[in-house]
Amino acid sequence: MRHSMAETQPKGNPGIGPGLPLGRVLIVDDHSLFSQGLGGLMKQAGLTGAVSTASSVDEAVNVLSSQAVDLVLLDVSLQGETGLMLLPRVVARGLDVPVVVISSSEDETTVRAARAAGARGFVPKSAGRTALVAMCRSISQGADYFPGRARTTDQVHGLTPRQTQVLFLLAQGFPNKRICQSLNLTEHTVKTHLKAIFTLMGVHNRTECVNQARQMGWI
Repeated sequence: MRHSMAETQPKGNPGIGPGLPLGRVLIVDDHSLFSQGLGGLMKQAGLTGAVSTASSVDEAVNVLSSQAVDLVLLDVSLQGETGLMLLPRVVARGLDVPVVVISSSEDETTVRAARAAGARGFVPKSAGRTALVAMCRSISQGADYFPGRARTTDQVHGLTPRQTQVLFLLAQGFPNKRICQSLNLTEHTVKTHLKAIFTLMGVHNRTECVNQARQMGWI
């Protein structure tokens, strides 16, 4: 397992708001230089007292199972897997930890898929220190952080809000089981939603559905 920890407590910054610094932040990203740089910035800014890193979903689960973590920063695209797969595993283990997605992709589909999967926030990798502080402040106060972003309940034309959530997760490569876990639905209900989506779009399988949705500008 590759993960590092830093235990030094920051001196703190009285201007960053109540609830900060966070005790420990887990950064899940398969680029170690990015993880190290982001972790260093967060400690320097007084946002956290300790940082752990993981490069895969499995490593992240191992860290979460062995350490107390106050915030997970999750890259949506990990090598060979979808980072959002961590979210249903967090739920399945009953871990009460907020997950915020960090991504180089800033398109609305990615943001909505992250929210539909249960993420508490979204921060693009192009964001600066101010956005990082604002996100940590919001999360520490129990709020979400999706500045200027549409909610997942915004309905795609012809689909119900729940079917829209299913479509966004489908576009991120979620299998039915993961969609069930993320949205707290039975497999039968997910299959019913998928059948309705396929019928509306005139397609016959998942690949056709996603391709058609992109062509129609839905995702």
